[in-house]
Amino acid sequence: MSSAPTTPATIITGGTRGIGRAIAERLAGKGHALLLSYRSREDEAQELTARLRASGARVELIRVDLADLDAAASIVPAAIEQFGTVTGLVNNAGITGKIGGFLEVPLEESELVFRVNVLAPLLITQQAIRHMSTELGGRGGSIVNISSGAATSGSPNRYVPYSMSKAALNVLTLGTAKEFARAGVRVNTVSPGTTRTEIHADAGRPNAPDERAASIPMGRAGEPHEIAGAVDYLLSDDASYTTGTDIRISGGN
Repeated sequence: MSSAPTTPATIITGGTRGIGRAIAERLAGKGHALLLSYRSREDEAQELTARLRASGARVELIRVDLADLDAAASIVPAAIEQFGTVTGLVNNAGITGKIGGFLEVPLEESELVFRVNVLAPLLITQQAIRHMSTELGGRGGSIVNISSGAATSGSPNRYVPYSMSKAALNVLTLGTAKEFARAGVRVNTVSPGTTRTEIHADAGRPNAPDERAASIPMGRAGEPHEIAGAVDYLLSDDASYTTGTDIRISGGN
């Protein structure tokens, strides 16, 4: 292993749009070297990268469709090649499938949701832990899984398979947090409620945040930057005794 890095080196999947973008902006300001994965809209990815680099951050991009698990397996090795080590991982990328009733969901769509939301994070987390584990020669690290309030509501009439996938992500947190606690690897979850991102448009309901506002105790949807602060905390030394937990950011839901 090379000498200890002077700055944290963090992977963010889906790191150029929505919540991932807000997390990248927050962590760049805290001195993290970042590897951001993205699937499409290269112009936006390059714009973000150029802006963060101009502010003094070290940022690298990798274009990966997480539904392709062979491609997903390239992310952790790419970060190690760029930075020499990985100290943090944010499993942020995810898809919902189309909003609608459970009986109308095509099996092929649910399979895609599980590949992106469950199997890719599982694979990437395995690779990250192998690198981070002090029992395997690493220096420890922190992993944050971006789940959803849907994991505990079931999201009837909306996207039940998405809820199932996020519940699986919560169990990934719980199991790995306990298994690798003594190996210097902390694993935690952040569960946003309805947040203003393009994921709703991708699911066919671009106005979903406003439509759901009345049912949220705070009376509004969340903003991506309100999620990023929790991720920053969980990756920091302030959370050194925090593992296996879930921070719910849902306006009271």
